[in-house]
Amino acid sequence: MDCVYFDAGRCRSCSLMGTPYPSQLAEKEADCQTLLAAHRGIQWLPSIRSDESGFRNKAKMVIGGTAAEPTIGILDAAGEGVDLSGCNVCSPGLLAAFPAISAFISRAGLTPYSVPRRSGELKNIILTESPDGELMLRLVIRSDQLLARVRKNLPGLLADLPQLRVVSVNLHPEHKAVLEGEDEVVLTAESTLPMRVNDVTLHLRPQSFFQTNTDIAAALYRQGREWVDRVNPSSVWDLYCGVGGFALHSAAPGRDVTGIEFSAEAINSARLSAREAGLDRVRFEAGDATAFVLGSGGIPEAASGTEASGTGTSDGGPDLMIVNPPRRGIGSELCNWLEASDVQHLLYSSCNAKSLAKDLAAMPSFTAVEGRLLDMFPQTKHYEVMVLLERRAA
Repeated sequence: MDCVYFDAGRCRSCSLMGTPYPSQLAEKEADCQTLLAAHRGIQWLPSIRSDESGFRNKAKMVIGGTAAEPTIGILDAAGEGVDLSGCNVCSPGLLAAFPAISAFISRAGLTPYSVPRRSGELKNIILTESPDGELMLRLVIRSDQLLARVRKNLPGLLADLPQLRVVSVNLHPEHKAVLEGEDEVVLTAESTLPMRVNDVTLHLRPQSFFQTNTDIAAALYRQGREWVDRVNPSSVWDLYCGVGGFALHSAAPGRDVTGIEFSAEAINSARLSAREAGLDRVRFEAGDATAFVLGSGGIPEAASGTEASGTGTSDGGPDLMIVNPPRRGIGSELCNWLEASDVQHLLYSSCNAKSLAKDLAAMPSFTAVEGRLLDMFPQTKHYEVMVLLERRAA
């Protein structure tokens, strides 16, 4: 894939841009297998390839320029806006929406925030597309001063983009390199974006996390389901569960599934999905994953009325645990707990093979039996890797 922005030196976010895709994938496979070389018995399944372009379902764009002529993209070294509204790693649906959003910014007089001058209001937009082509738009602004203007001009934007299902304003008053603030104001009747992934409908709220590559996310969850069903545990914990992708794909008759996620918004989304699917043995709780495991035998007090028995092994742990942590990994406390537990199988999905290797080294009682690389992020050195581990025989 070639990119005019990369060739012109305007954007270098895609560090592998211009490298033939087979070479990109081979480089990632070599990196992953080198980092996990200590697990010599692992069977590597064929890597899951991505489309080279149009794969991103989410665009996090900085707004620069002026209200009359806004830029949608990034900031240069001087803090001025660089327009990337034709970035071809974005899905066609995202690209088609940018002109209408730009016109809305101008029509509503939403003055872009200037980092060098610390003035203005509109900082970023976050635009997400569902598999059905619906959109969620989040406007990150400095204060609530623009709320009235946004509300007044919203009907025009909805007329221009009828595929917009959710529109919200995120309030981000601080001057620091953080994408968004804590407070969110939903402006549309709908507050969730349905994401159909395989045979599961996930619900995405404005502040919930979802993988940026829908096709690869679907493959990720299919692989997770295949491994879980092969092990056939009676109980599963899904830590760092997000909106419930792995947990909901792990549901099966006679199986108790518990998902834990720090974000209350994500948990509300996951509970909605479970209710709609009639999965009464899948429950979700908001909280810190490590604290959940270490406290109360792993069973939260607010366990939705479910008795502790039937949720896991005799020591409070599950038969199988799924972890999908942030780049830092699961950390020493959780590794130590797993090492000492009766958990028999671990499914570890990682966006950072370095932290994965470090965590696995801290759990010598587990051995990796199968692994798979999924190219979630073409044109960059990043990738997702999944590993199925089982406890070594005593």
